[in-house]
Amino acid sequence: MMTGNPLDDPLRKLVGDRTAKVLADHLGLHTTGDLLHHYPRRYAERGELTRLADLPVDEYVTVVAQIAKADKRTYGRGSGVRLEVVVTDGSGSLTLVFFSKAAHAHAHRLLPGRRGMFSGKVSVFNRTRQLAHPDYQLLDADADDGPEAKDAVDAFANRLIPLYPAVKQITSWRIAQAVDTAIDSLGAIGWAGVGEPLPAELRTGRDLVALPEALVKVHRPGSKRDIEVARQRLKWDEAFVLQVALARRRADESALPAVPRVPGGDGLLAEFDRRLPFTLTDGQRDVSAEIFADLATDHPMHRLLQGEVGSGKTLVALRAMLGVVDTGGQAAMLAPTEVLAQQHHRSITEMMGDLAESGMLGGSELGTKVVLLTGSMGAAGRRQALLDLVSGDAGIVIGTHALIEDKVRFRDLGLVVVDEQHRFGVEQRDALRAKAEQPPHLLVMTATPIPRTVAMTVFGDLETSVLDQLPAGRSPIATHVVPAAEKPHFLARAWERVREEVEAGHQAYVVCPRIGDEEDAKAAGGSAGGKDGKGGKGGGAAAEGAPDDAERRPPLAVLDIADQLAKGPLGGLRVEALHGRMAPDAKDDVMRRFAAGDLDVLVATTVIEVGVNVPNATAMVIMDADRFGVSQLHQLRGRVGRGSAAGLCLLVSEAHEASPARTRLDAVARTLDGFELSRIDLEQRREGDVLGQAQSGSRSSLRVLAVIEDEEVIAAARDEATALVAADPELAAHPDLRSALESLLDADREEYLDKG
Repeated sequence: MMTGNPLDDPLRKLVGDRTAKVLADHLGLHTTGDLLHHYPRRYAERGELTRLADLPVDEYVTVVAQIAKADKRTYGRGSGVRLEVVVTDGSGSLTLVFFSKAAHAHAHRLLPGRRGMFSGKVSVFNRTRQLAHPDYQLLDADADDGPEAKDAVDAFANRLIPLYPAVKQITSWRIAQAVDTAIDSLGAIGWAGVGEPLPAELRTGRDLVALPEALVKVHRPGSKRDIEVARQRLKWDEAFVLQVALARRRADESALPAVPRVPGGDGLLAEFDRRLPFTLTDGQRDVSAEIFADLATDHPMHRLLQGEVGSGKTLVALRAMLGVVDTGGQAAMLAPTEVLAQQHHRSITEMMGDLAESGMLGGSELGTKVVLLTGSMGAAGRRQALLDLVSGDAGIVIGTHALIEDKVRFRDLGLVVVDEQHRFGVEQRDALRAKAEQPPHLLVMTATPIPRTVAMTVFGDLETSVLDQLPAGRSPIATHVVPAAEKPHFLARAWERVREEVEAGHQAYVVCPRIGDEEDAKAAGGSAGGKDGKGGKGGGAAAEGAPDDAERRPPLAVLDIADQLAKGPLGGLRVEALHGRMAPDAKDDVMRRFAAGDLDVLVATTVIEVGVNVPNATAMVIMDADRFGVSQLHQLRGRVGRGSAAGLCLLVSEAHEASPARTRLDAVARTLDGFELSRIDLEQRREGDVLGQAQSGSRSSLRVLAVIEDEEVIAAARDEATALVAADPELAAHPDLRSALESLLDADREEYLDKG
């Protein structure tokens, strides 16, 4: 669609159909604005050479390097020719390889001493990093290299060289040529029609350059200062437009009606509190006060409850649910897995005692029913649960996605608690909230501590409560890395430690990345992590620090390890397996027996990651620990040390000592601070798309803004956006900002924000 803004023009007008198609198909760049917002990854400067030792395998890179040596060799009994060119930066080297005709064609140009830009996909052959048939452009041209090379030399001599994120189909310098064409074209018309999403008073107050100047400087910097000035302005664009979207969302939510839920002083909640065998922590009291203040308002609560593993989030959420039941309403807790739903149901009914047995023999008159609803329940149990919900007999329901099915009806749904929010799709959360006549209050829980800046972006439409104080009685957890490949006797000692814990009357977990049956083996390939070894969290870092993909063994499996342990180092102990493909009754039976102390060692997938509470379990061994993400390892570790005895967590890995994977594991072993680990995790995984689209594989909406590093920008942008939306909710006085918002919020993302 043609608009008055030249940044919205299709790229084919500038670069032709063929190049436009490559940019669209492989980099997702469709308009002039898309291209100009495809910023350089870094800049090369005269005298600077890239650290070749740091090049990532299997990524397309552009390096600036100097040729150290070049050799033509024959192979296949002399029938084939291979040109090997070694380039270096003094700290590492990279081999460029050309075969057959290409070897002859390039041999006269690629001579020792010459410097150039080389682009291609990094691979490993004979333990040496190489680029096969790379594209290149020499930067110290001689008379034979033609005018194009001379231009490159001039650019190299006179300014910083932008190096762009590229792909095999189009090199960094071809992208640079397209960018130059766009900048020249817009410059010829004086950048007429290019909108300014930032209000003039904001730009002036924050000393930010105009958008055209920022775009020119980020792509054609004359100095490092130009880059800093440009990036600061472009960071504000991203932060401010996103925060305006979230501020409008918050404003819209505050305008919705909701039923205030103010519990009386002598009901179910008061009786529950009176019976508590311990005192709430200061943090639990403070967060509860925030929640009950929200519940008392006539618009829906939208609050994120985050905190450390074991900080008592479930207790805080239960008190909120009991308060809503006191007002005649109902509360629903949505859990991502049946194991977690069953665990929540078990722990909540145990905490409530006869208060959870209304209408039953021995049940308290002040009590209510607490029902479980999952997809695998028997027909009779399911019918009764549905009847209890629609009649209002059940004040609390805990369940999986089965809660959102059409047949589920509530008498008066007042509060929705979503546990582990990131595991649910927007549609699932929205479908549950739609079961109330008026919008219910919403409490989102996550056991993954989130840095403040992430909370302001990923969860920017929610108010945030933090529990960072552990209840009294929680024991310390010692964590150690077990380098199985380098020191196999350390692994043998790990199993001895598990046996010692069991002999002392305790229990242990062993965690594996995948299940291990035939179907799982076919699906797993070389990836792991995530729920039940199906990929997901943690899987993305699977290759770090390990052998090359082609050489790497499949991830270890629950069924294999359980059998090996029972027959080997843990022989004589009561060892059983637990994973997500077991029948629900079987899973529940295993968890009940483990909780009761009838099992010594539970070999499981990440189904035990959150919500599982067995205070007698003191040891955990995580196999192939490098295949899990930092936050996931922290969550798993939180299953031990929940009683009076100290916890032990052993991270078994074959990653070599200097690898990024070992660095990640060492960080987990070094600290129990979940907030510090969440920062490390975010830095390693990158932000993804803060509007929730990362799972779909789309490009991130954040290109220069780093949610960890740019806390001041994000916080200031949130304040500015909140004030602007309060003064002009429809952005009537800011048409360019409104256009930028529409560009950011395509149909899917707008739906994401609308459903929250």
